[in-house]
Amino acid sequence: MNPITLFLTVCLLVAAVAVGRLVDPIAGAPFAVAAIILAASLKMANTWQKFVVLRAGELQGVRGPGLFFILPVVDTVVAVIDERIQTTAFNAEQALTRDTVPVNVDAIIFWRVHDARAAALEITDYRTAIDRIAQTSLREMIGASELSALLSELKSADERLRTEIGRKTQAWGVSVSAVEIRDVSIPVALQDAMSREAQAEREKRARIILGSAEVAVAGQFVEAAEAYANSPAALQLRAMNIIYETTKERGATILMPTSMVDAMNPAVALALAGQPPSPEAPAK
Repeated sequence: MNPITLFLTVCLLVAAVAVGRLVDPIAGAPFAVAAIILAASLKMANTWQKFVVLRAGELQGVRGPGLFFILPVVDTVVAVIDERIQTTAFNAEQALTRDTVPVNVDAIIFWRVHDARAAALEITDYRTAIDRIAQTSLREMIGASELSALLSELKSADERLRTEIGRKTQAWGVSVSAVEIRDVSIPVALQDAMSREAQAEREKRARIILGSAEVAVAGQFVEAAEAYANSPAALQLRAMNIIYETTKERGATILMPTSMVDAMNPAVALALAGQPPSPEAPAK
C-alpha cells in the first residue's frame, strides 16, 4: 500500500471510530466501508513504473505513473513493470571457439522494458528469459569466432551480441541498449604459448628494425667516405675532432699510429692527394 492510500485509509478509519463513539456505531460504518474500498482501489505508480491491470481476466489497460483507481475484486494488478535501465550479468564457461580453444567469458547487458503490456503478457518471466537468451547468444558468438579475433575485436563482439539479443527480446517489449564483455579467460598453458609467440614476434620485429638501421648506417658511411675522398682537408679535420673527443676525459692515455699523426700535417695530406702544397701552408 502506498503512503497516500495508507494515509487516507487511516483518516477514514479514525473518522469511523470517532463517529461511532460520538454519534452512533451504525453511522460510523460507512466510513469503515469507504476505508476498505479505498485501500483496495486507490493505487499509485512511481514515474518509472507501469501497472498492468486485468478486468475479469482480460486486459483492462496499463496504468501509471501517478494515482489511479481500480475496481476491487473485478480488477487485478498482474504485474508492476520497472521501465528503468536494468543490468544483467551473464557468462559462458568452457565455451569452445571456432579454433577449438576453451574460454570463459564474462559479460553484462544493459536493457529496459519499453512495452509493459508485452513484458507482462507475452512471456512468463522476462528477467529469466533475458538471462537465458544472453547466455545462448554469447555461446553462439564464441563458437563462430576464432580466439585471436575474439581477443582483438571486443567492441565488434559487443555490437554483435547487442544486435542478436535485442532481436530476440524485441517481441517481449524489451530493448537492449548495450552489451559489454568484461573478461575473456583462457587456459594457463595456452597463455604461456601465446606469451612465447608474442615474444618471438617482438624479437623478429627487433631484428628487422636492427637490419634496417644497419643498412641506413652503411649508406651514411658510404656517403661520408666519398666526401672524405674528395676533400682530404675534411678527413684531417675529422681526425683532429676524434682526437679532441677522446682527450676530454682526464687521465686517459691515447696511442696514435704514426700514419694518423702524419695525416694531420696539411702538406702530407695534400701530397697524398696528389696536389702541390700551397705557399700559405709550408710543410714542416
